Amino acid sequence: MWRDLEGRAAGSFFLSWLWIGCWLDNLPATTRPHLLIARRRGHVVGLAILCRRVVWRRRVIRTPTWLLHETGDAAIDNLTIEYNGILADRTDADGVAVACLTWLARNPTALGDLAFGGLAPRDETLVRAVAADLGFRCRVVRSDTAHHVDLDKLRGQGGDYRAGLGRSTRAGVNRALRLYQERGGIDFQVAGNVDQALRFFDGLEILHRRTWAARGQSGAFACPVFGSFHRTLIRQGMASGAVRLCRVSAGGEPFGYLYNFVWRGAVLNYQSGFAYEDDNRMKPGLVSHVLAIEDSLARGEAVYDFMAGAAGHKEHLSNASAPMSWLVISPRSLRASALEWLGSFY
Repeated sequence: MWRDLEGRAAGSFFLSWLWIGCWLDNLPATTRPHLLIARRRGHVVGLAILCRRVVWRRRVIRTPTWLLHETGDAAIDNLTIEYNGILADRTDADGVAVACLTWLARNPTALGDLAFGGLAPRDETLVRAVAADLGFRCRVVRSDTAHHVDLDKLRGQGGDYRAGLGRSTRAGVNRALRLYQERGGIDFQVAGNVDQALRFFDGLEILHRRTWAARGQSGAFACPVFGSFHRTLIRQGMASGAVRLCRVSAGGEPFGYLYNFVWRGAVLNYQSGFAYEDDNRMKPGLVSHVLAIEDSLARGEAVYDFMAGAAGHKEHLSNASAPMSWLVISPRSLRASALEWLGSFY
């Protein structure tokens, strides 16, 4: 059912059965996902999965919360969904999404909150419109920016990616490329099968853990399900080309790994691992991304998306951006008024 609607929808990678199915398989037994099905004249036109969790707001008020494609458990939600929303038939995607959101707001959340993580502008607009129409409060939990490279725009400007970079960024990339080249040549390789992709992912994990340990932090792999979830995703997604693992080496020594998703012309950079050095002229992250972007350009893909999150390279390497939001909507009630009052003291 999900795959059938997926083929009739314009949903993101994070609404594909590849992601959703792996997510469901990794939920703990204590989590009970609820499936929302919207039908029109007997045909499925909308799908979504919600999980319920009780959240203590301001540490004093118990608030039941329904989350869209998340659980409320940080150990699971650190997998981080973006471009979230209702999977809806493209013939009336906005109408279906609004109908689903309205039903959700009027029914299981009558005395609680509805949480929407990782919304692109179009879906944020729909959520805000439903909240306003129903007289619900709308609270922004987090605001971020997703930087990306518009590859079609770049082609229209001549297709020379490096030429469009800022002067200092371009100089740093070219210098690093030259220094890596002096070590015995640069090799950019895309994994060609599942076994190779898993080896690349292992290499990524090693470099990722090393980098974060040096910062005194744990990184993404501290999430208990992170490794197993993504190894399953790689096994299931390689055949269709939805998963792309890249390795960049100099003189046979890997210095960069990229874990990307490829969906309907868009490449989404989800995770990475880089071999940083004391010599700050060596820029493994910038070089790896530049080579991956040029590879995507050559493949005819439309977008190379760095996704949300703060990192200097994202702004320096991109030519476009869009906001991303995490919202909570709730009915106006004594509880909501109390929370608003308490918020004035924090």
